[in-house]
Amino acid sequence: MAAGWVAFLLFSFSIFFTVSGRRGCNLYEGSWVIDDSYPLYNDSVCPFIKGGFDCQGNGRPDKGYLKYRWKPTACELPRFDGKDFLERYRGKKILFVGDSLSNNMWVSLTCMLHSGFPNSQYTISSKGQLKIFSFPEYGLTVSWLKNGFLVDVVTEKIGRVLKLDSISTGDQWLGTDMLIFNTYHWWTHTGRIQTWDYFQVGNKTVKEMDRLEALRIALTTWAKWVDQHIDPLKTTVFYQGVAAVHQNSKEWKDPRGGDCRGQTEPVKGSKYPGPSHPGEAVVKSVIKTMAKPVYLLDITLLTQLRKDGHPSIYTGGGPKFNDCSHWCLAGAPDTWNELLYATLI
Repeated sequence: MAAGWVAFLLFSFSIFFTVSGRRGCNLYEGSWVIDDSYPLYNDSVCPFIKGGFDCQGNGRPDKGYLKYRWKPTACELPRFDGKDFLERYRGKKILFVGDSLSNNMWVSLTCMLHSGFPNSQYTISSKGQLKIFSFPEYGLTVSWLKNGFLVDVVTEKIGRVLKLDSISTGDQWLGTDMLIFNTYHWWTHTGRIQTWDYFQVGNKTVKEMDRLEALRIALTTWAKWVDQHIDPLKTTVFYQGVAAVHQNSKEWKDPRGGDCRGQTEPVKGSKYPGPSHPGEAVVKSVIKTMAKPVYLLDITLLTQLRKDGHPSIYTGGGPKFNDCSHWCLAGAPDTWNELLYATLI
């Protein structure tokens, strides 16, 4: 525990001081400001934005949400430079592993890279749950592997069992130069959208348990896997932090009630007036115990402030379907990738 905590502190220290370029700058404390040079790409010409992320294509009438840039309080967030990114990762393999929020970030990065070189050849392919974007000119592949929990879900006689202490597919994550992991939203699912029937830890199987405790156990299993299998000299590991949802406008002090529907601007300022996100604390508590360095993309606050950034009813599924969990592209996930880039330079 002590060694892991020291390693985490040292790694956080290096990010805090060298990436920001200014002593005392925290890239994750700040506010959203209007910048007419944004968005970073034209979503109408990015060929990778499909379905629910394509808010403009699905009829969203306002465009102001596209013009916001994340401004850290004490410094500037470096603007994404696609050419520099491609040169740095020439011949490399980048893999996102996670749920649909991981997909949100992956599609964003493919658009950001494509926009810098729209005439360059690229390929998109799929192998089961794996989607692969390749830039042959640079020998770079950026892939997304769908994995909602990071631990195993196995179909047995009793039903679908979520095994909180088991990772049997980790070999798929090896052999890459950068890993970006994510899990949270699927842990809150109930009813028809829940994709498991039982939790299992060791020999104990239960129908229900505290969801945050289940997440903590699963993330601890993932953390042990990283500590045992990852060589930091060969592979850089990120954890894509917990993105906010906006289902209750009373959280941001709007007494009229409602959710993200009809929201057209961020919460003002650099503090979210609602409660802290419970998933954020779980993620941070687990990462603190790790022996191997993991960069946390701490996106919770900056997404809490973006009540305007969701597809809402502009998912292509009609007005009855209101999505306040995922994010429009172009939009907030582009900032997640700017933070990723800032950590690398």
